[in-house]
Amino acid sequence: MCGRYATTKTNADLSAFFEAVDDAEPLTPSWNVAPTAAVPVIRESQSRGARVLGTARWGLVPPWAADLKAGARMINARAETVATLRSFAPSFARRRCLVPADGWFEWVRDGTRKQAFYMTPRADDEPLAFAGLWSAWGPEPVLTCSVVTTAAKGGLTAVHDRMPLILPRDRWGGWLAGGGDPEELLRPLSERELDAIQIRPVGPAVGNVRNNGPELLEAAPEVTLF
Repeated sequence: MCGRYATTKTNADLSAFFEAVDDAEPLTPSWNVAPTAAVPVIRESQSRGARVLGTARWGLVPPWAADLKAGARMINARAETVATLRSFAPSFARRRCLVPADGWFEWVRDGTRKQAFYMTPRADDEPLAFAGLWSAWGPEPVLTCSVVTTAAKGGLTAVHDRMPLILPRDRWGGWLAGGGDPEELLRPLSERELDAIQIRPVGPAVGNVRNNGPELLEAAPEVTLF
């Protein structure tokens, strides 16, 4: 799963990188995004005729849900079932988005303790684009979102058996457009593309959602990945 990640880019950074109209409130950088937080998303706006940068509450809430609490259980949508589950299928068909992230966290149990790892691009400071879904809930619509996950591959399996579905630039348009071939839309990164992701051991402070700062991403040099 993907239950914690970092997103620290500004409105200007994200609108330029994704070639999107900035329609978001000023973004606050977060090095420890937790479920139900407001996060940046990129959507295709038919009325604007353009991609739009906005914000959404992390944890998708279907229109039929009784209240927003349902979203805490739907922060992730599995690629294997996203096209068929009642909670996610309508959004997968026509309400897809990109969720910008600097990287994401997972934990590995090592005896009696858990070691945190941060997965992030090795070479540059450009954000990742997680495949996402969105929905609007309530009479005064609250925009909510979920991150699509897929089976981990390569070295990432040492950390977790799941990972976010990451979309390279040439697949953004098809994902945002709606429709399309589910198999192609949900295709995971190649082994070569996965090699560009660094697995970095970090300190335990990220495990507390009240902690938030760039120090959470600093490597813990005494830790090795198995």
